[in-house]
Amino acid sequence: MTQSTLPIDRGPLVREDRVHTSLYRDPAIFEEEMDRIFASTWVFVGHESEVAAPNSFKTSSIGRQPVIVTRDKAGEIHVLLNRCRHRAASVCEGKSGKASVFVCPYHGWSYNLDGKLRSVPMADGYDADFDKADFPLIALRTESYGGLIFATFRNEIEPLADFLGPATRWIDLFMKQGAGFGVKVAGEHKFRFRGNWKIQLENTTDAYHFPIVHKSFLTSLDDETEELFDLLGQGGWVEDLGNGHSVIVMIPDLVDLDADPDAPIPERFRALAEELGRDHDETQVRRIVRAVGGSGFNLNLFPNVACSMSFFRILRPIAVEETEITHVALAMDGGPDAANRMRLRLHEHFQGPMGFGTPDDAEGWERVQRGSASGEDLWIMLNRGKEPFRGANTGDVSAETGMRAAYQMWKRMMTA
Repeated sequence: MTQSTLPIDRGPLVREDRVHTSLYRDPAIFEEEMDRIFASTWVFVGHESEVAAPNSFKTSSIGRQPVIVTRDKAGEIHVLLNRCRHRAASVCEGKSGKASVFVCPYHGWSYNLDGKLRSVPMADGYDADFDKADFPLIALRTESYGGLIFATFRNEIEPLADFLGPATRWIDLFMKQGAGFGVKVAGEHKFRFRGNWKIQLENTTDAYHFPIVHKSFLTSLDDETEELFDLLGQGGWVEDLGNGHSVIVMIPDLVDLDADPDAPIPERFRALAEELGRDHDETQVRRIVRAVGGSGFNLNLFPNVACSMSFFRILRPIAVEETEITHVALAMDGGPDAANRMRLRLHEHFQGPMGFGTPDDAEGWERVQRGSASGEDLWIMLNRGKEPFRGANTGDVSAETGMRAAYQMWKRMMTA
């Protein structure tokens, strides 16, 4: 290997309490991330409820590579590269739906939902040794946990449960918002912001910004709910869960939705409780109402998804200074219509495209990107809350522990 082709050591760009601004701006670093991170670890691609029935599909991506998540007629889930094996055309452009076969619109090669090549038009034009079995859609290693589907290009990688590690406990807690009915995807909206993907990765475990950036949201609430969203005043914490994952507990009383079933019903849910009481006993009503607002924490799963209180936030890197965000609303699978309507109204209020939270967050992210163009050799500071709060690997709720966790994983993968 000549000197000109030696890889650049990215390690010095990440220190214990800061990262270099070039991580937001350098196109060469971005290209390396697509290979060393997104093509080299477990990446979230969807929820099992989105492919609930046999012969169902949804399109997704791993970094910039388009994939199809399918459930075949036997009920098995697959993640397939969305690329015909003939001349590379995408074989599926639909967002989601049902199909028994994918047909390439360019030359008509067709594939089953398990990826097997089904038929080739005018096959007699190929050599005698042409075998359809040699040309399936490329299938990635795929595993699920708690209904979350992940895929990876690396067949030799550790099992998904090992990669998630202590985060599995928090996924289990997050899914309790199904209130015994299970959790399903109830809709989504996408938007793009002019900024690097890691800016958003930082945001999900950042409570420090909340009373400042989301002041307009807080002023839209009744007094009782505004007190609930005093995220810096409830004794919460941030915890490094390993492998870049982290959790920020903002409302400790809502970590376990099955705990404290006799807690008073908040005023904003009284009418809902009365409506639910027509068809459910008091214990069921309390459990459903407690779960409607979601869990009291955000779980960040490196590199691309957050289980954030009551929704999924998925990031997709587009370019070094452009990122796509998908906010996925969640509902109780088979749960009461009234409860699911309330969940959607709460989602719209903060996360929705006309809500209070999303526009303010996106404005902040874009300002970070713009500001990062200033200065020749400045660093992004991640030094808040370095003293342990509840033991090792934790900080108080305003600490930047989760960001430091993500960047140490970034450094590990980018220098492997």
